[in-house]
Amino acid sequence: MPNVEVRTRLARYAVSGGLSALTHFTVGLAATWLGAAAVPASTIGFAASIAVSYLLQRAWVFRSGAAHTVTGPRFLTVTAAAFSLNTAVLWVGADLLGGPYALVQAVAIVLIPGLNYVLNSRWTFA
Repeated sequence: MPNVEVRTRLARYAVSGGLSALTHFTVGLAATWLGAAAVPASTIGFAASIAVSYLLQRAWVFRSGAAHTVTGPRFLTVTAAAFSLNTAVLWVGADLLGGPYALVQAVAIVLIPGLNYVLNSRWTFA
């Protein structure tokens, strides 16, 4: 893949991630306005963000023609692995080693999307 295509795909990946985060926040906020408690509201927002992220990455970022029956379960697997890795990084960095939450979470926020990109580009949507 030429350099321009790589940069374009990475830019699209960043935009899709931003839109996914915005979806998580706004749907969760709307759920609280409708009376949901914080954790259920965030869970609803997170579920909505997964759908937005999947659709944008499949159609726009990676332009995959593979069947949803193939890419959907793979995407959910990568998402679950990323969530688990984030939890593990926080547990080790903040709880076991006593690192400050903000720093440990910042490290996870930088590393995990990069891993997601590689897995999604080479497996999920390949």
